[in-house]
Amino acid sequence: MPNSDPPGLDLAGLRTQLDRELPGLLSGPLTAEVIQGGRSNLTYVVSDGTGRWVVRRPPLGHVLPTAHDMAREYRVITGLHPTVVPVPETLLLCQDTEVLGAPFYVMEFVPGTPYRTQAEMEALGAERTATIAHRLIDTLVDLHAVDPGEVGLGDFGRPEGFLERQLRRWKKQLDASRSRDVPGIDRLHDRLAASVPVSGPATVVHGDYRLDNVLVDERDRITAVLDWEMSTLGDPLTDLALMIAYAERDSANLHFVATATLAPGYPSRDEVIARYAERSGRDVSTLDWYVGFAFFKLAVILEGIYFRFTQGKTVGTGFELAGKGVAPLVAHGNEILKEK
Repeated sequence: MPNSDPPGLDLAGLRTQLDRELPGLLSGPLTAEVIQGGRSNLTYVVSDGTGRWVVRRPPLGHVLPTAHDMAREYRVITGLHPTVVPVPETLLLCQDTEVLGAPFYVMEFVPGTPYRTQAEMEALGAERTATIAHRLIDTLVDLHAVDPGEVGLGDFGRPEGFLERQLRRWKKQLDASRSRDVPGIDRLHDRLAASVPVSGPATVVHGDYRLDNVLVDERDRITAVLDWEMSTLGDPLTDLALMIAYAERDSANLHFVATATLAPGYPSRDEVIARYAERSGRDVSTLDWYVGFAFFKLAVILEGIYFRFTQGKTVGTGFELAGKGVAPLVAHGNEILKEK
């Protein structure tokens, strides 16, 4: 593990803060590395030679309004830890920007693999791929079954008008990241705004639920759900639709994100929907609207990443591909809504 400070992480400042807030936690000198794969908040594995922990902080540079809220992410993980939803144990939240230059939090390191590629899943075989996918769906059902009030998250969001507010939020974030013309993206937004469905009972929603945002152990069990930065209280079908949209991205010619769902054994769209509906008991008859919204949301996220990349504010590799993925996502979202 590298000894030098990775971008955005001052190991001396981190060490001082941990020794002050969690005395006795650390023994040897700290080393750290950036965990590759994330495209938004920065994630590091930190070690003292004996134990390992994870540090999360906002990205360098451009930060969109309401995004990258470390306190919210820390709060939802802390609230869910006693439930059946697998999340890491949280250790420390620091909102003093003098320490690392931005708020951050520390949580336990959970072993497991975030499966991202078709080749990784093919190496497991179709049966194990199906098992992991089914557990991914079942974990989402478990999350949506949590009573927010019982875990201290009753005021974690405002469920009333959630979908309308989500549309406004993502339109605002799109406007904050505009640096070029994106054909069809405003048309997609307008179509969504004209036909917003009525939400069912609100739940905790993850906001970016997909296979490579969970860790899987060697027995194909999900050991942790990660990347809670977009979580809130709202319509659970937004999570299901986003999971489906990620699995359909190949038809949109988008290869910037993971391809694991293309492996043999991964359930079809209809199979995913049927398993979720059966186990959750929710009405999924309006799901196409949610999938169209998911493609709009993904397009806005990629456009924001592209905006940061053009400003030289990204850490890691692969960001140059983000801009190319926006137009296919928009086209696919418009196609889905056009069929209705």
